[in-house]
Amino acid sequence: MTRIGLLSTAHLHVDAYAHHLIGLPGIEVSGLWDDDESRRAKKSAEYGVAEKPTLDALLESCDAVVICSENAKHQPFALAAAAAGKHILCEKPLAPTPAAALEMVRASQSAGINLFTAFPCRFSASFGHLKAAVDSGELGEVLAARCTNQGGCPGGWFIEKELSGGGAVMDHTVHVTDLLRVLLGDEVKEVYCESGDGLLHGGFDDTGVSTFTFEKGVFATLDASWSRPKSFPTWGNVTMAVIGTKGQIELDMFAQESVLFSDKSGRVSYRGWGSDIDKAMVAAFVAALNGEQTALATGIDGLRAVEVVEAAYRSVESHQPEAIVRLTP
Repeated sequence: MTRIGLLSTAHLHVDAYAHHLIGLPGIEVSGLWDDDESRRAKKSAEYGVAEKPTLDALLESCDAVVICSENAKHQPFALAAAAAGKHILCEKPLAPTPAAALEMVRASQSAGINLFTAFPCRFSASFGHLKAAVDSGELGEVLAARCTNQGGCPGGWFIEKELSGGGAVMDHTVHVTDLLRVLLGDEVKEVYCESGDGLLHGGFDDTGVSTFTFEKGVFATLDASWSRPKSFPTWGNVTMAVIGTKGQIELDMFAQESVLFSDKSGRVSYRGWGSDIDKAMVAAFVAALNGEQTALATGIDGLRAVEVVEAAYRSVESHQPEAIVRLTP
């Protein structure tokens, strides 16, 4: 029996991760700890998972942890878990800064434990088909990509920079950066980004459009924003249009949906019926704990995505393309 602890429930994704972990054979969700007492009590009761009074008590009860805290707390929580010899699946972004992410990677390496970054989009069946088309040469030489990761503003600590590290650019750039790195087998060399707060006027970036130039010459654009209105039928989207010398393929990651017209909520919403990428990622984490090879993003993958975000924010300030500063673990 593999024992997994839930370390913080601040992030919205924790509900899905907890649900899937609880349903997996051979897994015991050994406890839950959150530095917010009211949140800890609420989620412990909701999941039916033992509430641990301290971080040390949680770490003593488990073999691995899933960290779903505010972004700024990823680093100290991961360092504590690594020091205790616990494997880690950490919510994205791995940390608000490359320096903090690098410390997490080095700590996991020194402790001899696995550090994974929660990038569930890697497990999308549609992305798998897109990658197969690129790898097989069906598209010819890839020239460019046009991407979006648009959602609604989550509010709460996501718009408090001291806890989140940034706004929409921080929240939504990392997912597609990771997908592009996997798709192209290449690293981003340079980023040009413009962002603003013209939608919500909250003093945080709610919109951001970036152009990435990769080492081998491919360029890609990304709309990473909280631009979906409250009436939008789902939280947002992930789309990619990949252009090659032999053709073009367009991906809409969450297109498998039914439409719900609800008198109870008074709105129209989409309910997905396709593959569950969160479930697939959680299952891969469990498989990795059992020594299997998986497609999980590593801590270094998480670091590389954060480096791109850091360059994007530098570009916002300079209004010029900024080179990626790549750190060595």
